[in-house]
Amino acid sequence: MAEHEQHEHQHHGHDQHGHAQTGQVGFASPAEAQAAPKEEIVYVAALHTGTGVDEPDYLGVVDVNPQSDTYSKIIHQTPMPGKGDELHHYGWQVCSSACHTNLERKHMIIPGFRTSRLHILDVGSDPRRPAITKVIDGEEVKRKTGLSAPHTVHCMPGEIVVVSMLGNADGDAPGGFAVLDAKNFDVLGRWESEKNGMQFTYDFWYQPRKNAMVSSEWAAPNTFQGGFDLQDVSAGKYGHSIHFWNLEEKRVVQTIDLGQEGMIPLEVRWLHNPDAETGYVGAALSSAMFRWSRAGDQWQVEKVIQVEPKETAGWPFPVPGLITDLVVSMDDRFLYFSNWLHGDLRQYDISDPAHPKLTGQVWLGGVIGQAGHGGRQFSGGPQMLQLSMDGRRLYVTNSLYSTWDNQFYPGLKSWMLKLDCDPNGGMTLDEKFYVDFGTARGHEIHLPSGDCTTEIFQ
Repeated sequence: MAEHEQHEHQHHGHDQHGHAQTGQVGFASPAEAQAAPKEEIVYVAALHTGTGVDEPDYLGVVDVNPQSDTYSKIIHQTPMPGKGDELHHYGWQVCSSACHTNLERKHMIIPGFRTSRLHILDVGSDPRRPAITKVIDGEEVKRKTGLSAPHTVHCMPGEIVVVSMLGNADGDAPGGFAVLDAKNFDVLGRWESEKNGMQFTYDFWYQPRKNAMVSSEWAAPNTFQGGFDLQDVSAGKYGHSIHFWNLEEKRVVQTIDLGQEGMIPLEVRWLHNPDAETGYVGAALSSAMFRWSRAGDQWQVEKVIQVEPKETAGWPFPVPGLITDLVVSMDDRFLYFSNWLHGDLRQYDISDPAHPKLTGQVWLGGVIGQAGHGGRQFSGGPQMLQLSMDGRRLYVTNSLYSTWDNQFYPGLKSWMLKLDCDPNGGMTLDEKFYVDFGTARGHEIHLPSGDCTTEIFQ
């Protein structure tokens, strides 16, 4: 049986709630993902860490069905058992890249960025009421991996979950990658081979057909946890390189230094086409978008978008846009990214990946202007993004990281907004949708059946 036929043969559908039926392990192709049922709920990590409120962080369930009486309301909270986690990024234990498995898409791994705890939540049994099934103590994680500060969670073929870890056990660089068993969530140790050449760790994405992975750099947890100090940049304490890996051999084969134009490269997004050899990385501090591509057996990177800094009253230097998150639509047509400090959210047509064209821009707060709707003034700026499978609905929250929130947006009031995206380009704010997190702050958003930042295809 041909591989693509095997994918189709082993793939099963979603139920009306968008969660797994028996044997479901994701989508066989990006086209199938685009045809998934419209989401009725989304999950969002919400944190009290760093707000002065002595409460645990929680996973919130938000009603996103416009026909519902509780539209844009948090309809359920699943609090973590401890405090001080700083929930940040999280992900599935199994998804579309692992379609050669009988595992069910049922659990999410939700790390505590500060505590290194790993929370395993059952979101399959009752998607509207996630339940904690296991907690792995941060000290166990450190003991078994020598790593701390879990960030990006990706399932991988072979029934494993790989988590990027930003620090060693003491919170210093370079960090690495931890591995969990996707069946019982045992900590299996380190993923990467010992000598990998990384200075720092942050996000990663892999492309199975190309035997390739890319990873990016932030800084050591001990550098950024207390807040941002510009002197740390000139002292070399923040990253400016991306790393290309041989996926099977788990080793870095090429490192590209982005230099001063590419300071603090954070989120990486490969195109969803499983044959694609290109994707994007946003350099936060330099406010530049880079595209990578392969030329023969070498990877190359070119800058394709530059957000110019703005002179702003009260700032000792021109304010950078600060590109903090990006997402690529499932059909690889549009790239979205947020400028957390400037306050704008952008949409680019990437039909020609080397020449993005600006097709939409919406202002949602920021330090260089004011924005709001419905009598509300937007606090903070747009940050975490999530896009529906069909590319029509874009969700956005405004919290970056607790100490940085407090530093750049004192008294931040956290929200989640929704934008309606025109398939031909352009975005409009849904003025009926506004999630108020109250004393908490909203961060990463995921859809209950996988989404544009979780699904990788074989």
